[in-house]
Amino acid sequence: MEKELRLMKGNEAIAEAAIRAGTDAYFGYPITPQSEVLEYLTAEKPHERTGMVVLQAESEVAAINMVYGGAGCGKKVMTSSSSPGVSLKQEGISYIAGAELPCLIVNVVRGGPGLGTIQPAQSDYFQATKGGGHGDYRLIVLAPSSVQEMADFVELAFDLAFKYRNPAMILSDGAIGQMMEKVWLKPQKERKKELPAWATTGKTPDRERNIITSLDLDSYKQEQFNIKLQEKYREIQEKEVRFETFQCDDAEYLLVAYGTSARVSQKAIQLAREEGIKAGLLRPITLFPFPSTEISEMANRIKGILSVEMSAGQMVEDVRLSVNGRVPVEHFGRMGGIIPTPEEVVENLKTKIIGE
Repeated sequence: MEKELRLMKGNEAIAEAAIRAGTDAYFGYPITPQSEVLEYLTAEKPHERTGMVVLQAESEVAAINMVYGGAGCGKKVMTSSSSPGVSLKQEGISYIAGAELPCLIVNVVRGGPGLGTIQPAQSDYFQATKGGGHGDYRLIVLAPSSVQEMADFVELAFDLAFKYRNPAMILSDGAIGQMMEKVWLKPQKERKKELPAWATTGKTPDRERNIITSLDLDSYKQEQFNIKLQEKYREIQEKEVRFETFQCDDAEYLLVAYGTSARVSQKAIQLAREEGIKAGLLRPITLFPFPSTEISEMANRIKGILSVEMSAGQMVEDVRLSVNGRVPVEHFGRMGGIIPTPEEVVENLKTKIIGE
C-alpha cells in the first residue's frame, strides 16, 4: 500500500496518523482548539478498522490516568488536549514519567494564562520542556511547523517514547491544529501484539508479575532512581536532537523560532534579504532535547540572535544559555493569541539586534 495524499486540518492529520501508526487506544476530553482530534477519531470508528479504542473520559484527569494504565500494560496509548487541559494532566504526566512509561501527549496550545483565549500561542514552552508537574523529570518534546509534521511526528513520538521508556509530547498550537494543508499519510501499520518485557501482564510461567510504580519511600533508593533518570535524559540530549536551518550558510544574523513562528520567520528572512540583511533561521524540531550545541556553534560566526515566539519570552532563555553571552540575544513575541507578522519580525531584528 502506498502513501495517500489528503487535504486535512492539523488536528485531523494527528488523529488519522495515530490510527495508521497502530495506536492501541486514545483517551481524551474536548477543548478548543484541539477538539477535532477526538471528533475525528470518534467519527472514523477506528475500532472497526484496527481495533483501536477511542474513549472520551469524564475529565482531563481521568484521561491521563487511563493513559497511565494503558501504558503500564505496554500498549501504544495517547491523549490530546489544549493548554488548560494539559495543566490538569500534569500530576498524571509526572506519574507516568516517574514510572518510566511510554505514551504520547498532544498539546495544541492556546493563549493563557488561565482560560485565556482559543487563539494560538506558544506560552506552554516552559510547561512542556521544564517538567510542568512535580519532580525532576523531562518529556521528549517535538514541535511541528506543518500539517505534514503533525502527521509524521505521531509515529516518531511513539518510537522515541518506547525507545527511552519516557512520555513524549507533540507541542503544536491552534494555528497549525486548525489550518488545512496537503499531507501524505503513511500506509496502515498493524497493532503490535507482542508486549514489552516490563509490561504488567500478570504472572507467567517464566516470571513473577511485573510491578510498575513511581513510589519509593527509601530516600537512598529514590535518589538512585533519579540519578538513573538524569542519565537517560543526558542520553536523549546526546542522541535525539533535531533541528532545521534555513539560509544560514552566509547569515550574519540568526532567527530562532519553532512551529508557527518559524513559518512566519521564513518569510521574514526573505524580506530581510531583500533589504540586504543577511538573516538565517534555525528551527528547533525537538524542544527537549534543545539544539544548544548547534546554536552555540552558530554564535561563533554571527552578530546577533532574535528569538521569535508567540509568548512573553520562554524559549529565549534556552537560546541565551546556549550562547552564553558571546553575541546579543533578544526576544520578540506577540501574546494573547496574536500571530506576529513577517514585517514585525524584520522591524524587531533591525531595532533590537542590528541597532537601526
